[in-house]
Amino acid sequence: MKQSFATLAALMVASPAFAASGPFFSLWNSNFAVLIAFILFIGVLVYFKVPSLLGGMLDKRAEGIKSELDEARALREEAQTLLASYERKHKEVQEQADRIVAHAKSEAASAAEQAKKDLELSIQRRLQAAEDQIASAEASAVRDVRNKAINVAIAAAKEVVAKSMSAANNKALIEDSIRQVDAKLH
Repeated sequence: MKQSFATLAALMVASPAFAASGPFFSLWNSNFAVLIAFILFIGVLVYFKVPSLLGGMLDKRAEGIKSELDEARALREEAQTLLASYERKHKEVQEQADRIVAHAKSEAASAAEQAKKDLELSIQRRLQAAEDQIASAEASAVRDVRNKAINVAIAAAKEVVAKSMSAANNKALIEDSIRQVDAKLH
């Protein structure tokens, strides 16, 4: 109520109606009529409690904005928490990936070292097999040469013996051989 009187007093003091000529409190004075209409309008607004309704609406709007701000803050905090969680998970995944890469590198290095050792062993086995084949071929060649030499020697000895032996020597040699075989068998 005090607010409406203060408003009415301020309106009357600042009114340009005081600058008009003639009696101010006359219905023929348009400024006075406008003042009366304005006061009635303000009275109707106060009677129907429009200022309190406007204040309530503004309060509701302020509360809605405040709740939206609180919700936005809560969402922001939740988003920050979620972001921190994802950053932590990303860091853990990155560390795990680094460990996997390091493990893979060490396994690759050990596999390469093992492959190198296996290759060296394979080369040694192949060299040994080649040396064995060479030795075998060499022994076979020596045997073949020896057999040829023996055959040639036997053939040469046969010719020499055949040329140097007579029929009588041949018969005596055969009889001597038969006696030796007979003595050994009995």
